[in-house]
Formats: sequence, structure tokens, C-alpha cells
Amino acid sequence: MNRAITKALLDHYDREHRALPWRGCSDPYRILVSEVMLQQTRVQTVLAYYDAWLERFPDVEALADAETDEVLKAWEGLGYYRRARNLHGAARLIRERPDGGFPDTYARLRSLPGVGDYTAGAVASMAFGEAVPAVDGNVRRVLSRLFDEAEPRASWLRRKASELLDAERPGDWNQALMELGATLCSPRSPRCGACPVVEWCAAHRAGTQEQRPAASVKAKPKKLRIELAVLEADGRFMLERRPSQGLLAGMWSFPEVGAGGSVLATIAERGLVATAHPAALPLVEHRFTHLHATYEPWLVTVATPDEGEGRAWIDPATSNDRAVPVAQQKVLALAHGHTAVASADPGALL
Repeated sequence: MNRAITKALLDHYDREHRALPWRGCSDPYRILVSEVMLQQTRVQTVLAYYDAWLERFPDVEALADAETDEVLKAWEGLGYYRRARNLHGAARLIRERPDGGFPDTYARLRSLPGVGDYTAGAVASMAFGEAVPAVDGNVRRVLSRLFDEAEPRASWLRRKASELLDAERPGDWNQALMELGATLCSPRSPRCGACPVVEWCAAHRAGTQEQRPAASVKAKPKKLRIELAVLEADGRFMLERRPSQGLLAGMWSFPEVGAGGSVLATIAERGLVATAHPAALPLVEHRFTHLHATYEPWLVTVATPDEGEGRAWIDPATSNDRAVPVAQQKVLALAHGHTAVASADPGALL
């Protein structure tokens, strides 16, 4: 049965697979970039970034040579910025290898930062032809339905994926499974009538395909309210580099008002002097993986800006080379619009 499933799915993949820029490629760097970008991100979103990234960082050496700000700026808007930092760290680690070569086995790839079982399996099989499985969310769903397993554990998934693996075309096989999950074996309303392996699907025979895999109980995201001090001087706004660890590490954002603090105290702590009372800007909502943040921005004009270390005063009307998180970009746009209205008509905001 396994051989029949393998042949049917590979034949379907050869005929029907989507033409994606990283398909048919054996360059491990390009495959790694695509797989890291695709983590928790839709294909259509990645397509808008992939070619531009490779134009800017065409190989491991170019990425390893880049500064952190340049890497985060190129990733700006793609989200989950730890992926960019890990990819950057992986490039530097590869460059420092004694032989200077790209890790060419699953085991060696697992030693790179941010490279887990799935990513290592994907790169090892696609770039080097190693017969190892690559189990992502799509593959988990396909295998769960194919064998009618309600709660597939990681060890079970790896065993089943290994049993089905085509040793002659491991990269294509792994992509075929992922493609099936992404296009036909979708989470809701799977298109079983068009599925190339439906005759072997145990969940389809049992009528349980809509319930496989069983829905997991997700923890409710933590809610957090964050006050921001949006400091303006001469039409420019102050951003600070965030710590190298934690949420949005290494990126640029507005100063946060600590618990029990105030906007004016936050300004004073930075050696700046407010020349006007704080003005409330509209709230900005943003969802992270396990966090629902509500930003409460306060716009304050300050005296001559201080160009201290870790600070940057930017003009929203011109381009800047610093990576700014999406929520902070929204706040910046609100502040810029508010300032522009006030400059044009000082009484309009009263």
C-alpha cells in the first residue's frame, strides 16, 4: 500500500504542483531561506519577500557580512523577527565552519540556530537528497487523515512519514505531502474528490476527515496595555533600539512607559524637556503569537533632540534604514498625521 500511495502522490505532484521560486532548486541556502520564511506565514506573503531578500543577500557570505539592522529591515513586515535573527546567526555560524561549507546532513543542520526537526528535514531532503521526513502542519494533517489518527504524536508522525518516504525522491516526496495539505487536504472542507490518495484515506472511509486531527485547545493570548512616549522635535520622532533579547529584539520602537510611571517622567529619564502637554493618539491594537497588545501612544513635543546612543530621530516623510515593527509604524503614521494637521492649522486639534 505504501508504494501505491507514494506513486500516486508523486505523479499528482509532478502534474499539479504550484510553480514557486524555491521549487526545483538544490541550493541549500535558498531552500533554508524559503523554509524559514514559510514558518507560520502564508505562501502569498512570502512571495512578496523571497526574491527581494535574495537580491539583497544572494548567498550565505552576503548574509553573514550584513549588519543586524540591515537584516531586520529586509525582514520588516514579515513578522516573527526571531526567524530573521536566527537566519542571520546561522549564516555567520556556517561561515565560521572549518571547511566553510554548508551543513549537508540532517544532524548537522539541526545544530544551526532556529533550525528544528522540520526545517532540517526539508533542507536535507531537498538540497542533499537525504532520505529524512519533514513534518510540518500540513503534513501532520495529511497523515492524521490518511491513517485516521485523531491525536498524532510527534513520534508517530515521524514514523509514518518515514515509512511513506520515497528514498529516491525524498525532497519531492516531502514537498508533495506539504503541497497536498496546502491545496487539497485543507483544515476545513477538504477537497477529497480531487485527492490523489483518497482511496487509501482511512478518515475519508470513516467520514471523519473534518475531525482529523482533533482540534487542540489553544491558550487565550495574554492581554497587555503599553503606554508609549511618542517624542517629536522639529518634525522628527525618536525611536530607541530594543534590547537584544525578548519581544521584537534589536528593532526600533517608541519608548515604553514603565508600570507606575508617566510619560513626562519617561521623557525626563532620557534627559529631554517637554515643551507641550502630552496629546493622546488613537489606540493601536496588535496581535503577537501569544500576546494581544494594546498600544496607548502619547505625543509630546520636546526641545532640541538628543542624538544619544541607541536613539534615532526619524522623519516619516523620508525613508529610513531602521527596522520598525508594524504596530510602531502605525503609531508613527498617526503621530506624523497629527503633527501635520497641527502645523497646518494650530486650532484644528483643539
